[in-house]
Formats: sequence, structure tokens, C-alpha cells
Amino acid sequence: MNYLKKVVVLLLGPYLILLCRTASGDQISGKGIINLAHRQSKWTPLMQMSANLSDVTSIKSSFEFRTLDPEGAVFYGDTKEGQDWFVLSLRDGIPEMQIGKADILVSVKGGRKLNDGAWYLLELRNEGKFVVLEVNNKVELVVGLHSKLAEDELTGKIRLGLGGMLVDKQKLFHPFEPEMDACIRGGLWLNLSTTWDTDSTWEPRPCFSEIKKGSYFPGTGVATFNTSDLPGLETEEAGITVEIFGSWTGTTLSLQSTGFEYVLGEADGNKDVKEVQLGLKEGSESVVPPREPATLTFTILKHSLVANSKSVRETESLDFFSMWKKGMLLTFGGVPGDSKEANSTQYLRGCLEKILVQGQVIDLDRALYKHTAVSSHSCPTEAMNELT
Repeated sequence: MNYLKKVVVLLLGPYLILLCRTASGDQISGKGIINLAHRQSKWTPLMQMSANLSDVTSIKSSFEFRTLDPEGAVFYGDTKEGQDWFVLSLRDGIPEMQIGKADILVSVKGGRKLNDGAWYLLELRNEGKFVVLEVNNKVELVVGLHSKLAEDELTGKIRLGLGGMLVDKQKLFHPFEPEMDACIRGGLWLNLSTTWDTDSTWEPRPCFSEIKKGSYFPGTGVATFNTSDLPGLETEEAGITVEIFGSWTGTTLSLQSTGFEYVLGEADGNKDVKEVQLGLKEGSESVVPPREPATLTFTILKHSLVANSKSVRETESLDFFSMWKKGMLLTFGGVPGDSKEANSTQYLRGCLEKILVQGQVIDLDRALYKHTAVSSHSCPTEAMNELT
């Protein structure tokens, strides 16, 4: 055998991992549980495989799928090195298939919503000039395609990918955001036992046994936004409001700009200190922290910062409205970078069930930077117990 297959089953509290990985470290079986969320590249598939079409007796694949994410890439396939291609994604939680073949592009959306956190059995198959999607053994979507320029007989290789695409995103008829916080298990791919290739730097992440809506920070990593990309000022009196709902410990958020840094988090990184430290480089103050499910309201006024109705900083020398519009770094979960301040703060650990900026829900998949350990759309249901 070229590779020694290892099956590893780990039960870690709320986590469930089932991985079939080869000893080489860069190939993995597609039958185990696979977390699509934690990858380095935005569009490149988390893993991919290829097979000779002469070895394929049926262009059919099936797998179980679970997510709370409304949008992202799920499954991709192509022939002729990407000249003919197919991608299954979600948009608003509803399956969408896009196909590119010769001179034709097709995009069709339909069927039930799949982003309710339940496990669904998906089957995709080719029936001549049609691609069929079944959900729980019921046909949900059928896409027909015919091109006079296409060859009837397929030769060469077929490529499959999970969580991304192998062709340029410019080829899409209906663009979408590819990040997908989802898990796949029990995959049967073209009825073949071919292993999947992964990037050598990829590390498998757990799938939670049970999930609920929210963004999960495991105590490692942050999500950073440029404030110029976020909702802006409506009235000076109301200011700019950031609301956070959930249960967590550690650094909640930070603001950074040239010569300015503000950190809202647990004092001195001590889990036993039940207060939140709010400070600038010149000094700091404290307010009561969130404990059980709670709401934190952080308001930015022109010359002051307010946390849970308490003014924590006032300065006439800084115009926070202008700084927000020009672009500050708003980071959830800690302080970005490798600075002394970043290394001295404790990363957030817990579930942020909802983040609002000016009343609008913030999707961590749209972040300027997000650590691969952070889950954008799902939290383990046992996360609360971990925080006690």
C-alpha cells in the first residue's frame, strides 16, 4: 500500500471528529466528517479529487450535509480541465446550481431551505443532459442543458471539489460568497474509493455534535473589519452602535487606528476577575461584563465612547465619526497582529449569537480577516457549560 489509512475517532465534549486520513498527511478519505468552514483560501476547495472518466460507471455522488449558513459553496465538479463545470451552492439557504458548458451558462435556484442545522442527505447525479439534486430521497431541483457545440462523448478526467471552485469566479453567471460554515459526512463520490487531496498546511477542525446559531470563538483568533465597509453614521445624537448578544469571556472587541488603540476585554487576562477592562493607551476604566446570555451595547459618539450606557472615554482631540468613515480596524475576539498589546490580551472564548452594527447583522464571512478557528455561523450547544 502506498498509504497507510488511519481512522481516528475523537469525542471532545461538544466536538465530534471522524477523519480517515493517510499517513502522508495531505490526503484524506471523503467518507468521514469534514468541516468546510476552516480553510485558508476563499475560493480554492478545501479538498479535491480527480478520476479517469473511464473508471466512472455512474456520475453520481451523495453525502449528508448540515449548516446554519445561508450562503456558500458546497460541491463542485468539472471535466476537460474546467471547460465544462458545475457548482452547487446555497443562497438564502436554498440550493442553487450553476453550470458552464461550451457556450452556455445556466443558474437555477430552488427547493427547500437547508440551513436549519439539521442533517440532510443530498444526492447529485447526471442523467444525460440533466443534473438532478435529491434531498432526503426527494427530487428538489433539475437543471437541463444542451449545447450544439458540446461533445457527446466524455473522455479524460473528472475533478471534484468541496467548499470551493477550480475555475475562476468570473465564470459564474450569478456570483456568490463562497465561504461555507458546514459539515459533510458519509460521502460516496462517483462510487469510487479515491482519496481526496488537501493542502499540506490544512489541519482538520472539529464538527460540533449539536449546533445553534451564532459565531463561535474557541479562545484562538479574531475577526477584523474595516469600519469604512460597515454601516455608518445616521445621526450625531445616536452615534454608531455596536450590539453583541451571547455569552463569552475574554477580549470582546478592539478598535485600532493610527496612534490609537482601544480594547474591551477581561481585565489582565485573569478568568477569575469578573470585570471588563476598557482602556486606551493613556488609561482605562471598567464596567460590568456579560455573564450568562447577555447584551453588550458599545456606542461611538463624536468625542466619546460608551459601553452599556457608561461613558468610558471622552476626548476633544479625536473625532471618532471621521475615524470610522475613513477606516479603523474593528476586531471581534481580541487584538489583531503580533504587537505587545495583542499578545497580552486574552482571546474571546464563547458564542456571539448576534452582532449588530447600526442595527444591521454582521456576517463574519465578510470580514477583512478571520482566523480559521472561528466559526461564522454555528456554535456548539454546550459552549455555555464550557464557560462556567
